[in-house]
Amino acid sequence: MPSTDPVPLTEPREPVELTPRLLREWALPAVGSSKYARGRVLVVGGAVGTPGAVQLAGVAALRVGAGQLQLAVAEPAAVALAVATPEAAVVGLTADPSGSVLPESVGALTDAFATVDAVVLGPGLDNPDRTRGVVAAVLPGLGRRTSLVLDAFALGALPDLPALDAALGPRTVLTPNDAEAELLLGRALGVDRIADVAAIASRYGAVVACHDLVAAPSGECWRIGVGHSGLATSGSGDVLAGTLGGLLARGAEPAQAACWAKYLHAAAGERLASRIGRIGFLAREVPDELPSLLNELS
Repeated sequence: MPSTDPVPLTEPREPVELTPRLLREWALPAVGSSKYARGRVLVVGGAVGTPGAVQLAGVAALRVGAGQLQLAVAEPAAVALAVATPEAAVVGLTADPSGSVLPESVGALTDAFATVDAVVLGPGLDNPDRTRGVVAAVLPGLGRRTSLVLDAFALGALPDLPALDAALGPRTVLTPNDAEAELLLGRALGVDRIADVAAIASRYGAVVACHDLVAAPSGECWRIGVGHSGLATSGSGDVLAGTLGGLLARGAEPAQAACWAKYLHAAAGERLASRIGRIGFLAREVPDELPSLLNELS
């Protein structure tokens, strides 16, 4: 169970409103001239029943400029995912009889951990106990310069495994929803959402992207003023996690990557809402909007 002890808190600052002008002034690193120079992303997740979460994250990473993509999913789903995602190298991970990824299978990714620029861990993992083991196996293998996005069930591993805190590098971003934020806090969310998100950032020494807020461990905070309720749809969070991973792989700093990713994700939702409808657009359609939005903000 999560600890109920008070969460260490760096006093949050008043959020800065993210606008196109601010993002243009906070320009992303230039895109490299080769696929290796543009950044290499590894997405780890995908139980047998949920490989699509990994695909959504991976495609989003490519759409924001990452140059090379590897996907790691439960072995029974690997061939189908490789056919459906020809841009990616796909690694099959051993699964238990229910289709959940086994922690001991992470050894198959040792070489990848040494070469990739960013790891997105969590999309499509479906068993809390197995996921804790996967996270515990992955984190020690990452280099201090490797960027990490922890998403979905992977976030729930942190409160139950306090020793993992020390394994979180300085280039880590957490992407909790409300339920996951409460797990990370060890209590229910309060009325002061800014203080709560800032408390998570301070507690884990990582940038946190939660709903319309981004908080850094230093206390800096940003608010995204765009977005649409149509983004509250299956797979949307996977797209956000992959967008973050792609920007980190390109060399963006964690807070910068989180701010850009949240804004792009929200703006893509607004664009789809205006063209397709307020609800009913699909998560798979969001990545297609990202290149043109990036171009407009360049």
